[in-house]
Amino acid sequence: MNLYLLLANAAPAAAEKGGVKETLEQFGWNPWAFLCQVISFSIVAFLLNRFAYKPVLAMLEERRKRIAEGLANADKIKGHLADAQKSAETILAKANADATKMIEETRAAAKQVSERENQRAVQQAAEIIQKAREAGEAEQKRLMAELRKELSRLVVDTTAKVTGKILTSADQQKITSEANKELAA
Repeated sequence: MNLYLLLANAAPAAAEKGGVKETLEQFGWNPWAFLCQVISFSIVAFLLNRFAYKPVLAMLEERRKRIAEGLANADKIKGHLADAQKSAETILAKANADATKMIEETRAAAKQVSERENQRAVQQAAEIIQKAREAGEAEQKRLMAELRKELSRLVVDTTAKVTGKILTSADQQKITSEANKELAA
């Protein structure tokens, strides 16, 4: 703000005294010093431009390119990731379908095996029952035969004791056949 006031005060004074040269002298302007400063500024600007700004700008441009490449690569990776996720979902869906199919096939096979085993068990049970009946009938026949034999012997012994005589074989056979007829009836 002081410079503004100084210039504002100097402008009417310069107009009164008569010129720019006097105004420049009033401010202490030296043409040789000004020229040296211009040359010095030009050299510094050239050196900064050549050795500082250009390398810095080149480095910034290189970083900008790297960032752009990184963003492009990130977009590509996102696309690949989306494709991979779709592939994974497709594979999982197929695997789930295959697993469901296998489970259904296994259940069907297990049901068939179970039915076959049930039929086999029923058949074996029927065979066991039939064998048991046959064995029971054979045992009953054997016991009946033993019972007849024993009964015949007892009848013969009892008859021999009651009659008090010794029975001949013909008498024993006759008594045995009569006892068997009565048992059969």
